[in-house]
Amino acid sequence: MTSGGAFSPEELERYARHIVLREVGGVGQKRLKQARALVVGAGGLGSPALLYLAAAGIGTIGVVDDDHVSNSNLQRQIIHTQDSIGSPKVQSARRAMMALNPHVTVEAHEERLSGARAAELIGAYDLVLDGSDNFDTRYLVNEAAVAVGKPLISAAITQWEGQIGLFDPARGGPCYACVFPERPADGLAPACAEAGVIAPLPGVLGAMMALEAVKYVTGAGAVLRGALMLYDGLWAETRTIRVERRADCPVCGPHEARAR
Repeated sequence: MTSGGAFSPEELERYARHIVLREVGGVGQKRLKQARALVVGAGGLGSPALLYLAAAGIGTIGVVDDDHVSNSNLQRQIIHTQDSIGSPKVQSARRAMMALNPHVTVEAHEERLSGARAAELIGAYDLVLDGSDNFDTRYLVNEAAVAVGKPLISAAITQWEGQIGLFDPARGGPCYACVFPERPADGLAPACAEAGVIAPLPGVLGAMMALEAVKYVTGAGAVLRGALMLYDGLWAETRTIRVERRADCPVCGPHEARAR
């Protein structure tokens, strides 16, 4: 059955807990079924995000990653298994997602995003979730999302802490570069391989990414547009700060007339 078709009896039973939610209902579940979401990275953040997007019934889910599963990934990248070691992450992720929900379509892109290809790929989806682990990719994904007018849900983690926001200048919010105009100096934001990361942390932030995507697609509640949520798992603290567009932003500043 195509992702945009009518619900089968099995799907109606599967999504019953969504359908009885006032904020989602049958209309919202249909929107999820018709939606196309791209996840950049099938690692720590991408793993739970991909699984929950599939479980929620996002009709078409793209996953882009050029890495292969290694033993060191399995401490936190829960979409992969011991048997997946050595396999491309996008294929391992696809197998897990299809095993969880055969009613969704998974598009595996085994590649590293670069240049114009990023805008081409992101432009084929309704929204993009960035769970990459390096600043080059984060800035590239943001630039591409701005160029094609797509909302970007971006999260990052290190050690016990994480952050998440929805960057959407096409609809009045800031872009990632408005909030983080410059890369941190060397040593200030070390990768997880250097700094370490507690196993459940990417699960927390990755699930939040999926939740923001579901809210965005269905129109439920308030999304983190113009806001950055900061999470400290070590001390069980969460706070949200407001963030705004910068008129002089080199990425989204010149695009004031972009359709809203």
